[in-house]
Amino acid sequence: MKKLCLLIGMTFMLSGAAFAKGDAAAGKEKAATCAACHGPDGNSVIEANPKLAGQHPNYLVKQLQEFKLASQTGGEEGRNSAVMNSMAAPLSLQDMEDIAAYYSNQEATPGATLEEYIEPGEALYRGGDEDRGITACIACHGPSGNGMQLAGFPDISGQHAAYTAAQLNAFKDGMRTNDMNGMMRDIAQKLTDEDIAILASYISGLH
Repeated sequence: MKKLCLLIGMTFMLSGAAFAKGDAAAGKEKAATCAACHGPDGNSVIEANPKLAGQHPNYLVKQLQEFKLASQTGGEEGRNSAVMNSMAAPLSLQDMEDIAAYYSNQEATPGATLEEYIEPGEALYRGGDEDRGITACIACHGPSGNGMQLAGFPDISGQHAAYTAAQLNAFKDGMRTNDMNGMMRDIAQKLTDEDIAILASYISGLH
């Protein structure tokens, strides 16, 4: 936990004003091809595809950059996705910033938590599990799941449970490796399948 807090503090000191600066109006036009998977306003109705509405713009730019990097390195670097690699490959940095500006200005639709996951989800999200070395999610993503834009931690509130579970499993299995200092991989490897189902549902109901 001390290591995590130190990393967060260093991130705030070193990152400065590293925010994406895009044109939301231009981004709306450029994001037209994204609508099939993510919805016209970034609120995907397909649970396997993430909601992008209201996401921090710098986080969106980072992910697009890493999808593009994966397309250039055959998946050896960046964030590898058969679909997103090809979508990000032709984008310039300005394109990415414009698209990010558009989606970040949209209002995310709320999700819901299954009743049986509210209590265990709150306990794990807010308190972690010291015995198993699991850091509380609240440390980086905040009490409402809104993340920290300056530190680069994404807004996960209201996200589809299926998508969140898929990403936690990808971190756990080492299929996704673009997390800061390996923090998500370290945490996810300690989660059981039940933990992941509980957290994914709980996060979906955060707002």
